[in-house]
Amino acid sequence: MTSTGEQVFDWIDARAEDRRKAGLTRQLRPRRADSTLLDLAGNDYLGLSRDKRVSGAAAAAALRWGAGSTGSRLVTGTTELHSELEHALAAFCGTQAALVFSSGFAANLGAITALSGKGSAIVTDAYIHASLIDGCRLSRADIAVMNHNDAPAIKRALATRRTEHALVVTDSVFSVDGDLAPLGELAEACREHNAGLVIDDAHGFGVLGEGGRGAVHEAGLIKDPNVVTTVTLSKSLGAQGGAVLGPRRVIRHLLETARTFIFDTGLAPASAAAALTALTVLKEEPERAERVREVAMNLSMSLKAAGFQVTVPDAAVIAVRAPSPETALAWADDCRAAGVWVGCFRPPSVPDKVSRLRLTVRADLTDGDVEKAVEVITRCAPRGAS
Repeated sequence: MTSTGEQVFDWIDARAEDRRKAGLTRQLRPRRADSTLLDLAGNDYLGLSRDKRVSGAAAAAALRWGAGSTGSRLVTGTTELHSELEHALAAFCGTQAALVFSSGFAANLGAITALSGKGSAIVTDAYIHASLIDGCRLSRADIAVMNHNDAPAIKRALATRRTEHALVVTDSVFSVDGDLAPLGELAEACREHNAGLVIDDAHGFGVLGEGGRGAVHEAGLIKDPNVVTTVTLSKSLGAQGGAVLGPRRVIRHLLETARTFIFDTGLAPASAAAALTALTVLKEEPERAERVREVAMNLSMSLKAAGFQVTVPDAAVIAVRAPSPETALAWADDCRAAGVWVGCFRPPSVPDKVSRLRLTVRADLTDGDVEKAVEVITRCAPRGAS
């Protein structure tokens, strides 16, 4: 306590008041196990998180291996399930190797910091995910941020860099509006200027590409020796965790140098088993990937017909613009009260400072679910939303 009687963290109250005035307060909303809400907010794209094959595998693994992995992957945290999952992911996607992390966030931090560093350069898209941003900041590399989906600008930044080593970092499908990066152009720029390409395929894996193999596979880059892909196991596979896929020497390098791998407790065996089983389901039922894209397009077209400013989805994410942060929050709350749970993205979560509803679809949604969603979103829309 200071001599004036103030406490060290009094500044927090002022920041909280600033957020309240700007309509940017946040709160946790516990989800009930028996919820009847139509979920258009989660990322369970293939509808596998509650599939009995997937949850059953998780339960069986917890009983066999225990509730946790007991240590870091390099000590006691690697079970046979982790190795099976890594081999299965690499084989499914078509890469030489894979490395499983405790989360997609940890995978991104580990990959970027281990593949760059002081004296290197990183060129990024302005709309990359927070985990990629934090990885770039921690890398101590020289960072250049280019306008969204501006491949020529990234090419120019690579051409004028003053460092020998460089990385280009991007999402494949951007998490706010669901649009696809120009992966082919980025790869060509990297080849021309001797740079590596790190692609976060969190929102493409399981949705795009042959049988859901992802946006990187669809772009024909999955076997490129200069491309490294990160994925999450918590979206299309309905489980938990993340992974990095790429050339064997890159994966070996991460195993020995990525701090979020070396010093983090390994992914729980239950989550590894769930992801492994979900991957098997996807291989056996590839139509799930096609169905989620169909549902996304149907919902987007229906909302556009209703008069909303809505994005055309490249994968499973749809954004509907809102007039302000306050109206976006009220709109989402009203939809939830009417039985439809939608996401609400407001600054600082959105790089363009435009608030919107963020809708995510699943392969197991019916045409009736889409009709209900459109009816509720339309009925609850604030003035100026359409």
